[in-house]
Amino acid sequence: MSKRIDVKDLNVYYGNFLAVEGVSINIAPRSVTAFIGPSGCGKSTFLRTLNRMHEVIPNARVEGEVLLDGDNLYAPGVDPVAVRSHVGMVFQRPNPFPTMSIRDNVLAGVKLNGGRLSRSEAQEIVESSLLGANLWNEVKDRLDKPGSGLSGGQQQRLCIARAIAVKPDVILMDEPCSALDPISTLAVEDLINELKEQYTVVIVTHNMQQAARVSDKTAFFNIAGTGKPGKLIEYAETATIFNNPKEKATEDYVSGRFG
Repeated sequence: MSKRIDVKDLNVYYGNFLAVEGVSINIAPRSVTAFIGPSGCGKSTFLRTLNRMHEVIPNARVEGEVLLDGDNLYAPGVDPVAVRSHVGMVFQRPNPFPTMSIRDNVLAGVKLNGGRLSRSEAQEIVESSLLGANLWNEVKDRLDKPGSGLSGGQQQRLCIARAIAVKPDVILMDEPCSALDPISTLAVEDLINELKEQYTVVIVTHNMQQAARVSDKTAFFNIAGTGKPGKLIEYAETATIFNNPKEKATEDYVSGRFG
């Protein structure tokens, strides 16, 4: 299931504006990689290039390569929708489909990809995905109730269940806990630790402690100033980034002497 990601010389544009410049990074399968750095340094923009969500924005484009187990996601003829079934995304604010039941929320991506399911297959996907998102016991008796009726933390885990229902290889998370309370945050962090047994997980976070708790490796992005492109400054084992970084900018950021 889990696949490695190799990015080579990636430049990311919004129109003529170079937002992220020259990123090369190798992300191991079955690991959690955290992207950290100040606001506006391109972390989320770069994350969105890993499943071609960046192109949803008009005039947005990339140069360079993103390889998933050696296959270039930006090669001619590659269908972005197919890419997103391999590389799932969980957003900052929980976004279950408000009019859909919990069950239909989980199955939404599977149906979008043209999957025709028998009732028993659908039930199996719903149960396994909710179990995988540590949500099954909380919702198993109300699967036909709207997803919007859940708490914020439960809604975010429902979105994670929806992402894993399509059996992706990679799960991207863009600040998945920033809208959640501390207890819900802990539940999602515990879940991230479990997900890496099967998936390659990449998470953008502004929370240093979270990066230190959940990730195996950490990438620090920075920006030289407004209007300048974001760049990958340093990428290493998480313990190294937080305790013994090579770059002074990294050290200043993780120690809070930044800005």
